[in-house]
Amino acid sequence: MALFDLTNHVAIVTGANHGIGAATARVLSECGARVLVTYLRLDDVDGPGMPEAYSQGRSSDAEEIVAHIRAGGGLATAVEADLADPDTPRRLFDVAEAELGPVDILVNNASGWLADTFTARTRDGYGRLLLQVSAETFERQFSVDARGGAAMIAEFARRHAERGATWGRIISLASGSPEGFPGEVSYGAAKAALENFTMSAAFELARLGITANVVHPPVTDTGWVTEEVRRFVRESTDHFNVAGPEEVANVIAYLASDDARLITGNVVRLR
Repeated sequence: MALFDLTNHVAIVTGANHGIGAATARVLSECGARVLVTYLRLDDVDGPGMPEAYSQGRSSDAEEIVAHIRAGGGLATAVEADLADPDTPRRLFDVAEAELGPVDILVNNASGWLADTFTARTRDGYGRLLLQVSAETFERQFSVDARGGAAMIAEFARRHAERGATWGRIISLASGSPEGFPGEVSYGAAKAALENFTMSAAFELARLGITANVVHPPVTDTGWVTEEVRRFVRESTDHFNVAGPEEVANVIAYLASDDARLITGNVVRLR
């Protein structure tokens, strides 16, 4: 039985070839939405601290996700696209409209994740590769997580207004802390920018019937969580759970539903 009724709605979920994005695509489909699954295969994750399952997820296509949705009677299409390309938002919305219908749910989940630092360290506490903060690490993160997410929101809002729509949902995924993200400096900063873009959208687009919220997941086992990470969570005073991707996806589905129509301009922090 579906958690919520999203029948006749169309969603774009970015970064949906694995992890939270893939789970969100599946859950939205189970709720009745038609889903455009976007992804970009990445095979540059380095470091003995990075489990193989995570690397495989980031380097995979989305055919398995689409097949799962279709096997359950849902409608889904997969498109590989780089959000660093300024033309990508237009292309994604064109494909979605042609194959699934006008988009009224946008989930900004894609990330150009890498770990960088201001220090001289080359490995973090989990053995993962650490790069020095540079123009390249900045561009990799901000072009996708910040600029790409903002461009997707802008394209969503423009088309929504042009067709006179009155119902829309924007949900962006954030991470890190307003106080910074040591060891993942550019990632944290780019996600903070996306959070701010989404909050602005909540205020500017409310009169168009669009809600915009941010989901800040807890430590989520998308393939990178090792026993060492679990031990860190058990001993932490700030982190309380290791979540499954579906648990986060269920919250996203709620925010996309009519049940959450009064919720906008919020950062939903899951612990």
